[in-house]
Amino acid sequence: MFPDLIHYAIPFFVTFIAVEVIITARMKADFYEAKDALSSIAMGLGNVLTGLISKTLVFGAYYLMYQFRLFELGFEWWVWALCLFADDLSYYWFHRTAHNVRFFWASHIIHHSSQKYNLATALRQTWTGNFTGSFIFWLWMPLAGFHPLMIVFMQSVSLLYQFWIHTEVVKKLPRWFEAIFNTPSHHRVHHASDIKYLDRNHAGILIIWDKLFGTFQPEEERPTYGLTKNIDTYNPLIIATHEWWDMIRDVWRYPKYFKDYIFGPPGWSHDGSRKTTKELRREHQERVKTDVQ
Repeated sequence: MFPDLIHYAIPFFVTFIAVEVIITARMKADFYEAKDALSSIAMGLGNVLTGLISKTLVFGAYYLMYQFRLFELGFEWWVWALCLFADDLSYYWFHRTAHNVRFFWASHIIHHSSQKYNLATALRQTWTGNFTGSFIFWLWMPLAGFHPLMIVFMQSVSLLYQFWIHTEVVKKLPRWFEAIFNTPSHHRVHHASDIKYLDRNHAGILIIWDKLFGTFQPEEERPTYGLTKNIDTYNPLIIATHEWWDMIRDVWRYPKYFKDYIFGPPGWSHDGSRKTTKELRREHQERVKTDVQ
């Protein structure tokens, strides 16, 4: 069985975070806040611990689907290459859905809860995602004939790739690289709470999916990081579960709208007291038109 690359990468994560802290201190930049960084690291450790159970369950689901595979793909080099693209496409649609369906957002919101953007933020990972079904976006792959070990390996590769793009130290990379791959510039947009940047650039490794499916937005000015309504806490347990509790509270109070409060877009409310991304964007456009007039 392939080793979990994330476990082996932990010392490198710590080393690169330390290097970034030193660099940003010399730059006299406000990229780090001690309590925020410690919260992100705690979330990362929690993700590793919960993953000891959840990843076993996920692998079991992949292996079950693999028993009904349509093709025998094997482990040839071209299958590995195809698996990388298949995994990245699956990640794109999972990630895009996680920003548009509250049930999945309840786990993914953790990653966006920091108002800082640095390598420590990359470690701010969900504790509940695998338990609540994020893996279903990959179930087609073992059915198509990709071996479960190959799939989980590629998922680790994708997660490792995405670590280094969580930084403000790296500005723009060569144009050809920015055109094909996800970069710090592209991913800074994704972590922004600015109206123009909301729900854009869902890519894992390849930014081509966002360009192909209409969710690409280039970085034009420095983003404002965090959520449209920040939670303002450093408590890892609250960070990990707050949206789940909010969703349960909404369903309890307004059972008539339970489907919308669970499967509707984040920010949906029956009385308009909260706003979805589409509503925020529409209101912003109307304000702009009014100001022009």
